[in-house]
Amino acid sequence: MTSQEDSFPRGGSKKKVHPKKAPQQPIEHDNLFDIPTEEGSRKRKRNQEQTAKNKKSEVEKKKTRKPEAEQHGILSVEALSEGVRLLGCVKEVNNLELVISLPNGLWGYVQATSICDAYTKKLNEQADLEEPLEDLAPLSKLFQPGMLVRCVVSSLKSTPEKKSIKLSLDPKDINRVLSPGSLKPGMLLTGTVHSVEDHGYLVDIGVGGTKAFLPWHKDQEYIKQKNKGTKLHVGQYLNCLIEEVKGNGSSVHLSTIQSEVSTAIAVEEQNWTLDNLLPGLVVKAQVQKVSPHGLTLSFLSSFTGLVDFMHLDSKKTGHYYQTQMVRACILSVHPRTKCVRLTLHSSLLQAGRPITHLSHHLIGAVLDDVPVQGFYAKAGATFRLKDGSLAYARIMHLSQTEKSFNPEKFKPGNMHKCRVIDFSPMDDLALLSLKKNIIEAPFLRYHDLQPGQIVKGKVFALRSYGMIVKVTERIRGLVPTLHLADVQIRNPQKKYRVQDEVKCRVLICDPENKKLLMTLKKTLVESSLPALTSYKEAKPELQTHGFISCIKDFGCIVKFYNDIRGLVPQKELGAQPISAPEEVFYVGQVMKVTVLKSEPEQERMLLSFRLSSDREMKDPVQSKKKSTIKTGQLVDVKVKKKTEKGLEVSILPDNIHALLPTTHLSDNVTNSQLLCSWLQAGDILHKVLCLSHSDDHIVLCRKPALIAAVENDQDPKNFSELQPGMLLTGFVKSIRAYGVFVQFPSGLSGLAPKSALSDKFVTTVSDHFVEGQTVVAKVTNVDEEKQRMLLSLRLSDVSQEDTAVSSLTLLSQCLEELQGVRSLLSSWDSVLTQTLAEMTPGLLVDLVVQDMSSDGSLIFSNGSLPSLVMKASRYHQGGKIVDAGQRTKAVVLYVDTLKLEVHVSLRQELLNRKTKQMKKDTEHRAVIEHLEKTFAIASLVETGQLVAFPVTSHLNDTFRFDSEKLQVGQRVSLILKSTNPSDIGLFLAIESSVKKRTPALPSIAPDPTGEEPGVVSKLLEKPTLPIGEMVTGIVKSVKATHVFVTLENGLVGCIHASEILDDVPVGTQPTTKLKVGKTVTARVIGQRTLLTHKSLPISHPSSGQTVSELSIRPSELEKDISNAPSIHSSSSTEKLKQYPLGQTVTCFMRKFNVIKKWLEVEITSDIRGRIPQLLTSLSFKVLKHPEKKFKIGQALNATVVGSESSKGFLTLSLIGPHKLEEGEVAMGRVVKVIPKEGLQVLFPFGTIGKVSIFHLGDSYLQAPLEGFHPEKIVRCCVLSTKDPILTLSLRQSRTNPRMKSKIEDPEVNSVKDIKEGQRLRGFVEAIKKLGVYFRISPTLVGRVKYRHVTKYFISDRALYRTYLPEGKLLSAKVLKINKKQNLVYLSFLPKDTGKPDVFPESLGLPLQHLGDKMLSSQPKKKRKLEEEEKEDHGDSRLKQKEEKQHKTKQEEECDEPKTKQKQELQKPGVKLVEKAANQGKRKMPQLEREQEKVNKKQKQNLPPEEDDSGVEVNYEEKEKKFKQPKKKQTKLTEVPRLQLSSGFVWDVSLDMLAPAMPPREESSDSEEEETSQATLKKKSKKDKELEKQQAEKELSRIEAALMDPNWQPKTADDFDRLVLSSPNSSILWLQYMAFHLHATEIEKARAVAERALKSISFREEQEKLNVWVALMNLENMYGSSETLTKVFERAVQYCEPLKVFVQLADIYTKSEKYQAAEELYNRMLKRFRQEKTVWIKYGAFLLQRGQADASHRLLQRAFSCLPQKEHVDVISKFAQLEFHLGDAERAKAMFESTLSSYPKRTDVWSIYIDMIIKYGSQKEVRDIFERVVHLSLAPKRMKFFFKRYLDYEKQHGTAETVQAVKEKALSYVEAKSTLADSQ
Repeated sequence: MTSQEDSFPRGGSKKKVHPKKAPQQPIEHDNLFDIPTEEGSRKRKRNQEQTAKNKKSEVEKKKTRKPEAEQHGILSVEALSEGVRLLGCVKEVNNLELVISLPNGLWGYVQATSICDAYTKKLNEQADLEEPLEDLAPLSKLFQPGMLVRCVVSSLKSTPEKKSIKLSLDPKDINRVLSPGSLKPGMLLTGTVHSVEDHGYLVDIGVGGTKAFLPWHKDQEYIKQKNKGTKLHVGQYLNCLIEEVKGNGSSVHLSTIQSEVSTAIAVEEQNWTLDNLLPGLVVKAQVQKVSPHGLTLSFLSSFTGLVDFMHLDSKKTGHYYQTQMVRACILSVHPRTKCVRLTLHSSLLQAGRPITHLSHHLIGAVLDDVPVQGFYAKAGATFRLKDGSLAYARIMHLSQTEKSFNPEKFKPGNMHKCRVIDFSPMDDLALLSLKKNIIEAPFLRYHDLQPGQIVKGKVFALRSYGMIVKVTERIRGLVPTLHLADVQIRNPQKKYRVQDEVKCRVLICDPENKKLLMTLKKTLVESSLPALTSYKEAKPELQTHGFISCIKDFGCIVKFYNDIRGLVPQKELGAQPISAPEEVFYVGQVMKVTVLKSEPEQERMLLSFRLSSDREMKDPVQSKKKSTIKTGQLVDVKVKKKTEKGLEVSILPDNIHALLPTTHLSDNVTNSQLLCSWLQAGDILHKVLCLSHSDDHIVLCRKPALIAAVENDQDPKNFSELQPGMLLTGFVKSIRAYGVFVQFPSGLSGLAPKSALSDKFVTTVSDHFVEGQTVVAKVTNVDEEKQRMLLSLRLSDVSQEDTAVSSLTLLSQCLEELQGVRSLLSSWDSVLTQTLAEMTPGLLVDLVVQDMSSDGSLIFSNGSLPSLVMKASRYHQGGKIVDAGQRTKAVVLYVDTLKLEVHVSLRQELLNRKTKQMKKDTEHRAVIEHLEKTFAIASLVETGQLVAFPVTSHLNDTFRFDSEKLQVGQRVSLILKSTNPSDIGLFLAIESSVKKRTPALPSIAPDPTGEEPGVVSKLLEKPTLPIGEMVTGIVKSVKATHVFVTLENGLVGCIHASEILDDVPVGTQPTTKLKVGKTVTARVIGQRTLLTHKSLPISHPSSGQTVSELSIRPSELEKDISNAPSIHSSSSTEKLKQYPLGQTVTCFMRKFNVIKKWLEVEITSDIRGRIPQLLTSLSFKVLKHPEKKFKIGQALNATVVGSESSKGFLTLSLIGPHKLEEGEVAMGRVVKVIPKEGLQVLFPFGTIGKVSIFHLGDSYLQAPLEGFHPEKIVRCCVLSTKDPILTLSLRQSRTNPRMKSKIEDPEVNSVKDIKEGQRLRGFVEAIKKLGVYFRISPTLVGRVKYRHVTKYFISDRALYRTYLPEGKLLSAKVLKINKKQNLVYLSFLPKDTGKPDVFPESLGLPLQHLGDKMLSSQPKKKRKLEEEEKEDHGDSRLKQKEEKQHKTKQEEECDEPKTKQKQELQKPGVKLVEKAANQGKRKMPQLEREQEKVNKKQKQNLPPEEDDSGVEVNYEEKEKKFKQPKKKQTKLTEVPRLQLSSGFVWDVSLDMLAPAMPPREESSDSEEEETSQATLKKKSKKDKELEKQQAEKELSRIEAALMDPNWQPKTADDFDRLVLSSPNSSILWLQYMAFHLHATEIEKARAVAERALKSISFREEQEKLNVWVALMNLENMYGSSETLTKVFERAVQYCEPLKVFVQLADIYTKSEKYQAAEELYNRMLKRFRQEKTVWIKYGAFLLQRGQADASHRLLQRAFSCLPQKEHVDVISKFAQLEFHLGDAERAKAMFESTLSSYPKRTDVWSIYIDMIIKYGSQKEVRDIFERVVHLSLAPKRMKFFFKRYLDYEKQHGTAETVQAVKEKALSYVEAKSTLADSQ
């Protein structure tokens, strides 16, 4: 039912609010409200009317006395109240709230829960699920900045510091004033989407009892124009027009058609009242009164509203008159006072149209001499800015305080200094402030703060994550806990209190997200060193302060300001090597660092903690010798010793120290390990390649393939020599999840991505390649600018010669190296090694059977060598049954010199082999007898002779699927390549064909099934359908691009979307035509294995499912294929060739790749395509969200624009052929914004173009590049293609000439395009001696003489640079054109341009003619000025001369001779990066000029980037630093072992280090004296006797010390004596290891551990386990993950596995390697799922990490894996863990639940009691004891609980409680006795 106001829309109450309204209409009474004519009622009525009349007259009198300014006063927070309806504009969209701009400069906030009920419900569902909902759109999708919204004030919060307005957009709050009966067609309402239905949307309009429906066809236009093509989401805000009202308002139909909504006007027929009037309604109004403060309007015939001065149309201000008809929009409606405010701004008169002007370019700027436009009492003042726009300052911002305010200062024309503080979109006004503290404030917005800046603020709050500091009223920053002080503070509240003033330094400032991070570290705040805020500022030798953010084994990562970071490698941590950085440094520590290298483009830095004085030169003699060794040089070396990384060698003849890594000993990885094992000190190696050379060490290489590449000059030295398609030989430097980095001998390196590693699908990269492996790579892409290249390791790309030749070459090389190992073995003084060297394949030996291993292999012994292991596998036992001790003959198959094992065979065909002369290139059948990684050994079937043939055909051929792997016993066909056995007794051969392989023979043991192998294999064969056959099937499932069909015999067929229709309509989804269960008739067109289609690996080929490719296209079904050839057998490369460039194809959308930014489509079942995002459309809406435009499975018409046959896909376009010719319009993506120059735009296929600032639009802007950012998509027109970099234009007149937009600034390409007298705009280029140079186009610069710059006389030329900065936009007039010399003379004078003078009047400068008079007394100066102003034809030549001199000067600075440093930089592993083309090559300064100025130093050139994943963890390996001069040391402060030149070797004896140490003077003198005395004088007999006595005394002292029980060993000899006496004591061995670790001798500690494992008896399992645990701890702290894994795997073999797993998990946990620990626990759960200990340990680990929910889920998993009997114990343990680490209440609940099911489990009761005593209250303890003593248990158990109860009360209770327990025990005993007597 409507209100009385609805029945009387022109009631008197409205007159009270609007006393000066237009002529009123008589009041109409409704009969329903007539009162019977009784006398009493008439009197009361007359009295009431008289009283109302009197009150009305009084109110009118009061209102007439109100000043007019107050009547037209603007809105303020004080004038608002809850329920006020307002029109607002969305200013910002945050995650959980909206910022709304309100009229008159007010702001409000809308929370996400105030949008609508449906959206709030979705938010609650998401919060409950704790995961994002798919159908819940974020606020950023529902609202866009500039959108106009109707809102209601829901609450007001006013504090002295801040006034906040909370708003609501909920339709039920806005439209609550409406009723169903008041709804009329044509009404404009707002609502939100409530739900999505089948035929439209249910819209929530907030009217109770009314359902609103928006049909699909009424929202299509809105979706296309406003919603970017996507469907509406729940909670989406809509401006709707009521089209139809049904059922008296119970149901309405809505429309969102923009043309109808924007023209909607509220009319009288819609029965609007002051109670239900809504903001945003557009009405026709009549001006009633015009005043200086605004207008009074009448609208809807009887309503009166106000228009304040801020909402008048700026174009019509001062021209309004009474009775004028205008269109107005309602801004606000006050529900209590019924005051209506309106606006005449044209931007608000079209409903649904967003506001476009949301910001002002002068925000934060301080403006001088701004004139007052008008003053409004109690409101504020308006000002006129220099650009002609209006600005407004509220009354509170006109003066510093209320008392100091003087209205006289704000008369029109008065000048004031002010600051732009904000912009109001609803008022289209900039907001100003004249307050002195705001004008002088250094920071007004987050944009004003810069990283590294010092700021002062007050402590606002202390939180657990840091301290919040209040910088200004609007700016707050966070100081993280790490940055509260130089050292970590545990209790910050003791040092800082709220409102304390603090001095901080800005770390990071993000203005867009309003995030500010600061530091309070005193060292950083007070540092006088330069603050490092960008990588470009990081120059070599720069010293600055930073803080450690991360500590790793390889060094420390140091952070600076603006999130700049760099790496301090381990060797630069200090003057002495630091092996454990985490023990020396801590996270957050402030350090003074020196920049060594910087790569701004890659955002990387190399730093050092050592100052310049610490980084001194090493031994100059050794350095000079090293400098003679060049990269690529072949040298001879002598092995010095073995290390973990390889061999330490000395280069002959100068004995220069170098490293030969293990992986570089051979091209064969296995042989590399063999050579490293058997090479010994003193061995000479010839022809070794110098791979890299740096200050620290030289790395050598002995790989034959790399040596051959260097000798044949097939190794490019720099990127300029590289060309795509080149084949290079290198080695695997590092392996990443996304690919492999390959390094070449010259030091260059490149990335082979995962997709280019193999022709087979790559699941795990490490399965295909290992570090150090020799590979051949094909260069596919070279980026010379970034010093990067992409490689391919696919065999199809790198294999050139015949595979048979290459495989035989690799086999020959491998066998030669094995023969070399045999010769090394023969040189050892060991019977075992010499015996192994004598054994060759094919040798017959007599053996004795010793034992049988677990895998069924026989172990033999050779009487003379019991340590020699000889074994025969089950296959090679030949079915013989032998007993231990039995003698037998065997034939040697292979000698494994690495494991010291000999593989033998007892098979009769090998023992009885025939010797026969073989012919070359003859084919023979053979049986595989033994397999190695790179070759196999087989026996010829006809003779039994042994043959070796290669398994791999190329260096890159390293991976085999299980189905491709050879097996022992398998038969192959071989072609012999040698007629005589090789030195190791084997013929050489190659495999003739893979197709001739036959499976291995079945086991001799009978098959339990009784079936023959042939029958089984037949059963396993799967039938296939012949191509061309017609089949019938039933649709099983329908996917977007294919349909699966079930055929007869259980076969599966697949119908691709391209095989359904002959002509596929664009935009349709063909697969939707087929429904599940439908019967179809199809033709077989091909076969494929489902698991291998496009990349899935085959680990079990028998599990692969063969799928028949089917077609139901009518043309295919009707075709006669009897004579038609099959086209489905061709390769993918051949199929791609069938699609030439320009051909149009039909493809089907598969998905949108967000990372690669392309559409992935399918043309056929085996041909795929990619459509780059920029080639999908010319519409920005489509390009922004292509996934919304193109649906999965949708048919698209595309044009072929490229083909990648190597990758097997086509490149397509949806906008036709991709041409970048002159005049063509194309879409591009901004990749770089170049300040003051323009944009760099990237097109598909890598084409780059450049856009000048003169071509960004048809109208120049002061900030032309504002709004452009990388990744933004732009529409470009190609202007020129002459250069490699295209010339582009973004002008709308070029990109969209049909629009015929206004061209404010026409294009100027040359002098011919301008004429004298023409006015044009441009940007200030420079201030020179001859005048101001003014750029008017990309190619044309004009000159403005000083007398044409300003009308004022300027004596100080510095003013020109102040008021005419570079890049300022100005207007100029062409005065003169010299076309011959291409010169243009311009003028800035106001009389020429019609614009204000470039210098403001406020400067008080004299005019030019006055200035001339002032200079009349100074003829010299005047003559000088005249000479400067004199026009001559040498201007252009002078300018060119200046530019040439400037360029020459730069080149001289850049090209100073620095050859010495250049040689250092060009060492191996370092690649010089080319800089810009016009700067030439830069070189490092000479070493002798270290004191040069910083501005003359050039940036170091750096090697190419290998890994883009943040900070390089292998920085130290890839980048070698150049040498630095060092001062000679006079005194040695380091310990001798640290004097080793290479910092990674620790197991070095002191005598080996002695030669590297500079000798001390004192010790040298004493040694010389002793030596001279020894030579001059021999020892006498007396002296010898004296020495003998002293030796006996020393021996006695040692024996006495050993007898002392408190004696502690101090030397290695002491420990050796102890472990010899107690070899099974793990404690002694661990102390021995700790002794070496204390001396940082890691390798010696490892050696001790290995000795311990060999010495401790195998019966002492626990003692051995202790050593294994210690060794794992050692590897965890000082080793790598690989070494730790190896130790762990060995420990598992020798100890009980579960104990080893548990110990390693504890090690990971204690060392805070939680990720590794969690992975290990998951492995344990799979391997030991029946062990409850594992589940309990993992649960404890999770609770320690605070992952309670994960622990709860783990307990549920344990129940499903553990036996039922273990459940109670596990629950009990988890409950105890909850008490210790988790939630005590949950623990109690777990115990209670268990005891309710198992009440007689006394052990659980006992544990529960212990936990409650420890963690509960006394009341809880007594309660549980009371429950226990009343249980029905055995007397023995009850006695136990009564005793515990009594002990507890004795300890914590009183005498009364103790007595009470005793009485309960007595009563229990009596009750039991009575029960026994009765029985």
